[in-house]
Amino acid sequence: MAHRGCGYALFSTCVLVCLTLSTAAFAASSPDRTSWGHNLSIGPNEEAGDVTCLGCSIYIRGQVSGDATTVGGSIFIEDQGQVAGDVTAVAGDVRLDKEVTVAGDVTVVGGALQRDPETSISGDVTSMGGRGWVIPILLAPFVILGLLIAFVVWLIQRSRRPSIPPVPA
Repeated sequence: MAHRGCGYALFSTCVLVCLTLSTAAFAASSPDRTSWGHNLSIGPNEEAGDVTCLGCSIYIRGQVSGDATTVGGSIFIEDQGQVAGDVTAVAGDVRLDKEVTVAGDVTVVGGALQRDPETSISGDVTSMGGRGWVIPILLAPFVILGLLIAFVVWLIQRSRRPSIPPVPA
């Protein structure tokens, strides 16, 4: 019985080492990039995983193997740039130049979509243009929460009111 436990432990250790090394290999080949307030640029000979930018813009001339997402910034894909996932911009614009390939969806909320006719997009294209969409989207949760609180306060006040006894006729 001791040999079985030892073999199982050795097998488990080998599997764990292989998984760790394969994960490290994938991470080294296309690292994710995230930035706050500083623009990100993927050059023509560069590859990246997911690219996320908050309060800044993304410039893609190379390959992105994941998604490209900005909040409060724009996405510019130029010079045969490629994105294997989705392209999403909230409160920003998306510009897709000639010979650009997007394998996923393109979504723009609160911005403009500029797209060359030769752009290849495999997924859906959704554009809720104009900056006016950002305010209702950001305020809607607060309005719903405020209405819920007002309802609870009203219920509590209603339950605390003394009941008036009936007046004899």
